[in-house]
Amino acid sequence: MLDAAASAPVVVLDASDWRERERAHAERADALTAGHRERAARGERHPIEDFLFTYYSYSPALLRRWHPGAGVALADASAEPRSAWRWYAPGAAAGSLVVDRAAMAREKGALLDAVERMLRLTAARPASFGCFGLHEWAMVYRQDEHRHPVPLRLGQTETDGVVEAHDLRCTHIDAFRFFTPGAVPRNRFAPTRESQPDLEQPGCLHANMDVYKWAVKLGPLVPGELLLDAFELARDIRYLDMRASPYDMEPWGGEPVRIETAEGKAEYVRLQRGFAERANALRRSILDAAFA
Repeated sequence: MLDAAASAPVVVLDASDWRERERAHAERADALTAGHRERAARGERHPIEDFLFTYYSYSPALLRRWHPGAGVALADASAEPRSAWRWYAPGAAAGSLVVDRAAMAREKGALLDAVERMLRLTAARPASFGCFGLHEWAMVYRQDEHRHPVPLRLGQTETDGVVEAHDLRCTHIDAFRFFTPGAVPRNRFAPTRESQPDLEQPGCLHANMDVYKWAVKLGPLVPGELLLDAFELARDIRYLDMRASPYDMEPWGGEPVRIETAEGKAEYVRLQRGFAERANALRRSILDAAFA
């Protein structure tokens, strides 16, 4: 669908308008990444927030770079540094710049098609809310060494008991691939990279965190404001992911969601539903911006 979008009408932003949006974007990005940058300078790590910069490997500088999105020309921008950025080209108006969607389609067509397909299929699929965040528990099941150097809230024996008392329903390959050998056969599904487009569903915390990854992969086709919305969503989801995990996250602001109890399950599902709604709204906005 990107080829058709390449010929869509272009909206022209006045220089004062787009420079103000660029400035506001940089300020917002700086605020969102301030804690991570300060900790990095001190050689410290936050096991909840810093995950977004290690797992996804996207730097604060990338978040700070504003794009207007597809179909938007920037007036009086040809003398700006962005004129040398990849996938920018002269617009129809003299001195303007526009994202070169046709060049992106030629160079990155397969990737763009895959991202569009993932976003559309996930948004259209019914959400499932019965996993209760047990993927993190399955990652430490019957193991003495864990991915995070943080104590288990219930200890190893009781943590293993929680896994054994529940039905594991993880549909996300990038969570399932970290399951311990003992947890793998306990899962209802066997996600693979090939089956990912058919299994991703909007109730999954990790699939919703990945909206940020997909926004990054679409590059300048996505307006900077949507990119930061996706980052904020991933950050908020990461907090629930770790609050509901078997780890003791209270020292880092992660009051536990005790999914081993009925009350904790209800709280998890309530928050999970809210994230599903936010993520699907973002998926639709990104699709409209990049592929309409």
